[in-house]
Amino acid sequence: MIERLHYIEQRKQQGLSLIEIQHELNITPHEEIDVQMLRVKMQDLEQDVTTLLEQINKQNNKDIEKIKKNVSPESIALMQSLLLLIHN
Repeated sequence: MIERLHYIEQRKQQGLSLIEIQHELNITPHEEIDVQMLRVKMQDLEQDVTTLLEQINKQNNKDIEKIKKNVSPESIALMQSLLLLIHN
C-alpha cells in the first residue's frame, strides 16, 4: 500500500493526472477495500504524526534543521499527504 502511494506521488510529480495514474494501475473506481481497516490505520497514522509533531516542536531550531536534513523528499511528500488526509 505504501509503495502504491509512493508511485502515485511520483507520477503526480511527473505531471500525470489521477485518471491517467488510475488507468496505469488498472484501478476500478469502486475498488473494494476494508473500510474499517482503513479507518484504524488512519487513526494510527494520525497518532504517529501527532506524536512526531509534538516531539519536533520540543526541539530547538538547530536540532530541527538536523532532522530536516536527514528526511528524504519522499518521506516529506508522504508526511504532507498524511497531514492532508488527517485534516480533511
